[in-house]
Amino acid sequence: MAFQTKATIASFGGQLLKLTHAASTTSCDMALNLFLPPAATLNPLHKVPVLFFLAGLTCTGDNCAEKGFFQHGAAQHGIAVVYPDTSPRGLKIAGEDDAYDFGSGAGFYVDATQAPWDKGYKMASYITSELPKALFAHFTQLDGSRVSITGHSMGGHGALTLFLKNPRAYKSVSAFAPIANPSNCPWGQKAFSGYFGADAKDQWKAHDATELIKRYQGGPLDVLIDIGTNDNFYKQKQLLPENFAAAAKEAGREKEVRIRYNEGHDHSYFTIATFADDHVAHAARYLFE
Repeated sequence: MAFQTKATIASFGGQLLKLTHAASTTSCDMALNLFLPPAATLNPLHKVPVLFFLAGLTCTGDNCAEKGFFQHGAAQHGIAVVYPDTSPRGLKIAGEDDAYDFGSGAGFYVDATQAPWDKGYKMASYITSELPKALFAHFTQLDGSRVSITGHSMGGHGALTLFLKNPRAYKSVSAFAPIANPSNCPWGQKAFSGYFGADAKDQWKAHDATELIKRYQGGPLDVLIDIGTNDNFYKQKQLLPENFAAAAKEAGREKEVRIRYNEGHDHSYFTIATFADDHVAHAARYLFE
C-alpha cells in the first residue's frame, strides 16, 4: 500500500505532501495531504504526534491544507497534520455524483451498510484503521501512539463521533461548526437514510455525537467547538450544537464541553483559519502530556 507523492510544497518551515494510495476499504485510490513539521523534515528519526483534520461536504484533502492554515500552529508545536478526502471517488455507483450532500464528497465518515453504498463507502474504517496504519508504516516520523482528531461541519461530526466511538485511539478532539445531531437535521437524515436505511434508527444513533455522548464511558472529556454566529447552516438548524450541549449536560459532562459562539463568523475557511491555532494548541496539550 505504497504512497505516491504527487507534490512536495514548502510550508511554514516544513513540507506539505500531496499523496495518493490504493485503499481496500474504499475500493479506489484515495488522495490526501500530509504536513510534516520542521521537526520531522530536519530529522527523520524524530517522532512527531499527528492531528487528523476531517473536511466537510464537497471538500477534499486540499481545502484545509491550502486555506485553513493549520500548518502555522502545527509547525510551532511540532505536529504532523493529515488531511484525508471526504469519500471514495469514481466507484460508478448510480447517483453518487448527483448531489453535494450525499455520495461523492459526502461520505459522512461512516461505514455504509445499505446497498449499493456498502461497497466502498467505508470512511469510518478508512479513517480509523486503514489510513493511519498505512501512514505510520510508510512515514516513520509519525508517532502512531499520539494521535488527535478535529474537523469541520461534516468533518466535525466525523471527529466527534469517531472520537466518542474510539476513545483510546485519540488523545483529544475538537470541531468547527460540527453537524452535532445528524439524526435531527436534513443533511444527516438524508445521509443516514441512504447509507443505513430510513428505518435503521439504532445505526443512526450509533453515528450521532449527541446520542453517543449520553452513553460515553471513556475518561474525562475536553471537547472544544467553535461556531460562528453568522453561520447560515447554524441558522438553518443543520448543526444543532445546542442539542449536543444538552446531551452533555444530561450525562453530567457539561463542564467537559466548550462551545464558543464567535460573533460575526460564518461557515467558511476564514473562520477555520482564524481559530486554527487554538485547535492545534488544544490538541498539543494532550499530544505532549
